[in-house]
Amino acid sequence: MEGKITGKDLMAALGADLEGLFEEVAKTMNQARAGKIIADSEEGVRDAAAEFRRRLYEKALELRQKQDGAFSPSAGAAAGSLAQQGQADHQLPDGERSRGDRADAVLESRRRKRGSG
Repeated sequence: MEGKITGKDLMAALGADLEGLFEEVAKTMNQARAGKIIADSEEGVRDAAAEFRRRLYEKALELRQKQDGAFSPSAGAAAGSLAQQGQADHQLPDGERSRGDRADAVLESRRRKRGSG
């Protein structure tokens, strides 16, 4: 099963991090004031989940690289390898993600709501 990782591999590597995420979410929720639970907890829970997601992805990459042996993104790269793999439609050439028209529409909607209220 060369080059393959499993959920069990990730659980073994990140079990403590997952427990830490649960503890952080519970702490954040418990600190939220009555009547303000969403306002007081949403950002903290989102940030804790984002940090866990980052660690999860890094660990998955690490485990996969160990399975495959030495890894280098540029090793053996052919001239057309980027074209072969392709670039995500939602990313700009510099690797930044475009917020696109949706973000502009949300901002415009907020402006209209403020102006009409």
